[in-house]
Amino acid sequence: MATASATVPALVWVGRDLRLRDNPALSAAVQSGQPLILVYIHEENTPYRLTPGAASGWWLHRSIEKMSEAVRALGAKLHLIQGDAEYVLPHLAQKHAISDVYWNQITDPKIDDRDRRLAQRLMEIGTQPRVFRSITLLDAGQVLNKSGLPFRVFTPFWRTASTTIRPTRLAPEPKQINDAGLDIDGSAIEDWGLIPSNPNWAEEFDEHWVPGERGAQTALDRFVHEALNGYPENRDRPDIMGTSRLSPHLAAGEISPRQIWIAIRDAEARGASSAAVEKFLAELGWREFSYYLFHHFGDLRRKNFNSKFDNFAWRDDPAAFKAWARGQTGIPMVDAGMRQLWQTGWMHNRVRMIAASFLVKHLGIHWQDGMHWFEDTLVDADPLVNATSWQWVAGTGADAAPYFRIFNPVTQGEKFDPDGDYVRRWVPELAGLRGKDIHTPSGAPPAMRLSAGVEIGGNYPAPIIDLKQRRQAALDAFAAIKQNDA
Repeated sequence: MATASATVPALVWVGRDLRLRDNPALSAAVQSGQPLILVYIHEENTPYRLTPGAASGWWLHRSIEKMSEAVRALGAKLHLIQGDAEYVLPHLAQKHAISDVYWNQITDPKIDDRDRRLAQRLMEIGTQPRVFRSITLLDAGQVLNKSGLPFRVFTPFWRTASTTIRPTRLAPEPKQINDAGLDIDGSAIEDWGLIPSNPNWAEEFDEHWVPGERGAQTALDRFVHEALNGYPENRDRPDIMGTSRLSPHLAAGEISPRQIWIAIRDAEARGASSAAVEKFLAELGWREFSYYLFHHFGDLRRKNFNSKFDNFAWRDDPAAFKAWARGQTGIPMVDAGMRQLWQTGWMHNRVRMIAASFLVKHLGIHWQDGMHWFEDTLVDADPLVNATSWQWVAGTGADAAPYFRIFNPVTQGEKFDPDGDYVRRWVPELAGLRGKDIHTPSGAPPAMRLSAGVEIGGNYPAPIIDLKQRRQAALDAFAAIKQNDA
């Protein structure tokens, strides 16, 4: 419904919501009837940058191109500005006599604090901030245990939180946008340098991904119709297409968690397996839990959730870290995952856990080092989810399972890549090996390695560590901090 000030321009600040469907801020602005200015602000040199690394920057470039096209088809323009939102938005509001600024909350504590300052500044100059929630399903402040305290472990959190989620209606998709037609000083997305060059290490990404809202909907439809029912059995199998691959679309806001939740529940109503539905929605729940922990416990990117690990004896081993990052550890399942990450900007979730555990447990390298590498190389990099997940693997985070959860990358490979197809794809120098030998090539009979063209220490590295010895070293290090904590 149009407001009394329908001739006064309003501004829509686009952020991690690069979509038309179920975009509460955009929908409310369109329904106001006011002429609109749509703005995306690239805050490259501030703590509030929404893309934490280079790979997610590539995705942002592609996603903004798609969003710009969609907005243009509705009669408007998405203006691109590089700068600091705390300066840019009040400046635009004063210059163009903007009555309202609409945006969707990011639900990151440090960004929310900034946004509160921004809202106060806008009100001081006579502009009304209008803020909506679309990044998460839950209001973190409303989910507490029976003692009125925040949950510290996922399972009881999700048992309580999942019963409160009842999204039934989505914000309507605009059919037309009344563009204010104002001249806004902006920039071209090419000026932001998000597409790498010299070399273009992301040149293969376009073969694996279709960024944008349409790509997100296609991925969701594929998952619902082709993979949802088999999700509980197949989600841990990197050798098959058993997961949704929605994470980069969700990270960029090309699809909302409400859209996913409703689509999955609708599939259940049409006969999809309830067990599969609950298992998949619990993965959305982990994302919610990550945001929840930051809301209640502060910046878990900078500190251990479990403070007794503050004195843990992490190892400084640049050569081992380099071998891990390049997929040259001599441990096939780890190497396959790290090479998949580099070539596609994504890694299967089971393999993420294997590779992360190897770094922090077997190599003894700080989880923050792994977190930063993943953030630079993942197209789905989400600073809050990434930190929470790394802490879970490291044993420093919010989880009931202790530090001695140490994944053996060989047995994990044998269990979840039983035919070796995943390793074979990403570590082609081992393609000639069969059975369990592909997961332990250095232990394969010499004649078999010779016939397969595998030369340990030649075209494929020898293992950089002894898994058994390093596992014991990790347990000893944990025992030391337990003793000191006693």
